[in-house]
Amino acid sequence: MRKGESKGEERLEHLVWTRITDKKYQELQTILGKSKDETLSGLVRKIIYRQPVKVYHHDETINIVMEELAALRTEIRAIGININQVTRFFNTYPEPKRKEFYAKIAFSSYVSTEAKIEELLDIISKLAKKWLSE
Repeated sequence: MRKGESKGEERLEHLVWTRITDKKYQELQTILGKSKDETLSGLVRKIIYRQPVKVYHHDETINIVMEELAALRTEIRAIGININQVTRFFNTYPEPKRKEFYAKIAFSSYVSTEAKIEELLDIISKLAKKWLSE
């Protein structure tokens, strides 16, 4: 996009110069840092035209929760892979004793997923309380 052009239908023809206090300038810079706007001019233009300015807030405490969720996902996925492998062996061998052996292994793997799922649901419910209360 060339200088003086906008994404909308109207061409930006008039240049407006103004001075503001250092306090207001710092305020605009703070908003600019938290928004997805590329330039200060674009931010001021949105304010003048009363368009919504989206401000993004990054909560540092969420990083720990996301790491826990990622670890749980990895563990649950590994347990699922183990259950699939055991199921394949179960279906491979026709002998009842081997089928019983692999069924016990699969069941113990399944039981271990229950604790992980409970932990996952506990984290999700805490997140839901935090997000839905705001």
